[in-house]
Amino acid sequence: MKKRILLVDGYNMIAFWTETKQYFKTNKLDQAREILLRKLNHYAHFENIDIVCVFDAQYVPGVRQSYEQYKITTIFTEEDETADSYIERLAADLNNGIHLVEVATSDLNEQWTVFSQGALRVSARELEKRVNTVKSDLDKMSQSIDLKKPKLGSFNNDQLNQLRQFMNDID
Repeated sequence: MKKRILLVDGYNMIAFWTETKQYFKTNKLDQAREILLRKLNHYAHFENIDIVCVFDAQYVPGVRQSYEQYKITTIFTEEDETADSYIERLAADLNNGIHLVEVATSDLNEQWTVFSQGALRVSARELEKRVNTVKSDLDKMSQSIDLKKPKLGSFNNDQLNQLRQFMNDID
């Protein structure tokens, strides 16, 4: 089975996702990135996929930065490099017989470029729906788990008395 890899255009997601677009409009990018990465982390764990989230840093002097946070590889492009060009190059490199590459962006030019390289494409809204569905599924699963009372097997009164006696002997 092919290893699934999702390449995400970070600022593109932030600009379109319901929970992050207000932060994007008010230039609170740190908060928006944190929300995006946290949600993508849950999605990556649940779906068992590798995610690379790429952010433009083309107008910021310096070299490319990369770090692992959560289960996400986060890339800030180097000066004069766009997230689009980085994603296109990475999609071409990774799209082979052992990987299934999907690119998340709502940039139509970017979608067609990666599609022509054989990668799958997903819009920002579609990825947001997927992530929210996983969140909903996780919430339902966690509600069905009773964490307050451990489920005990059926002990008879003699066994419970023996257990109490044993606990008293330990004290």
